[in-house]
Amino acid sequence: MSQTPFDASERLAWAGRGEAYAAGFGRLCAHPVPALLVAAGVGAGVRVLDVGTGTGVAAAAAVACGARVSAVDAEPDMVRLAAGAVPAADVRIGVLPHLPYPDGEFDAVVGNFVLNHVGRPRRALAELCRVTRPGGRIALTVWASPAAAGQALLGRAVHAAGVSRPASLPALTPDEDFPRTEDGLTGLLGAAGLVAAGCRTLSWNHRATPDEWWRGPAAGVATIGRTVNSRGPVVADRIRRRFELLAAEFADASGVLVLPHRALLASGRVPVRPHSP
Repeated sequence: MSQTPFDASERLAWAGRGEAYAAGFGRLCAHPVPALLVAAGVGAGVRVLDVGTGTGVAAAAAVACGARVSAVDAEPDMVRLAAGAVPAADVRIGVLPHLPYPDGEFDAVVGNFVLNHVGRPRRALAELCRVTRPGGRIALTVWASPAAAGQALLGRAVHAAGVSRPASLPALTPDEDFPRTEDGLTGLLGAAGLVAAGCRTLSWNHRATPDEWWRGPAAGVATIGRTVNSRGPVVADRIRRRFELLAAEFADASGVLVLPHRALLASGRVPVRPHSP
């Protein structure tokens, strides 16, 4: 079976929430895109696939580089928004670990915060290798662990309100998980057969007003949003009040939050197989 309970939960977490994501977390996730494209060798004429395109930020940046861009996402609402935002790209539904492309279709594949949303990351990575030509590059980002202070803010508010992650939201099984460290992600790429695999940490401060940062969870975006809304509006409001108190730690003189974040950027090359005699 390709889809796990974790995958099914992810589908529910993102269903119909493309615009809410774009207004909040989408701006945060856009930060690594320039470095991601460089790591994948994306440039003029390169055939590139953006996996888990979301609202199409990485796809749009690749088009701006002159690349020939295809993009997929598992959520139809995201596909609709990305197709509208990046008309030069071929955007379609695609659900890992089975993508609608032949072997070796692309020179480069990028996935911006994708492996943290699939139930079988190793199989997903194998599929990315399959659709990349020999010698082509794959570049991926995931959130680093432990989380940076700004990334941990919403979880701290949930904990302070006495709320825990609902038991109905499955986590990755231990045999599918991997360390969210530079060594852990490099090892994952190496185990998939990628050569010259490497990883580095990206650190940045994301700026948002408290209302902007709360809007995504309030709309049910991602696992944190499902957790916030899991026990009804009264408890969600209690979490919001805890969030407002904790958010003051990050506010600058104008009241804007300055939220430190850290992500891992890893890349590697699909090996060129020697021809048989």
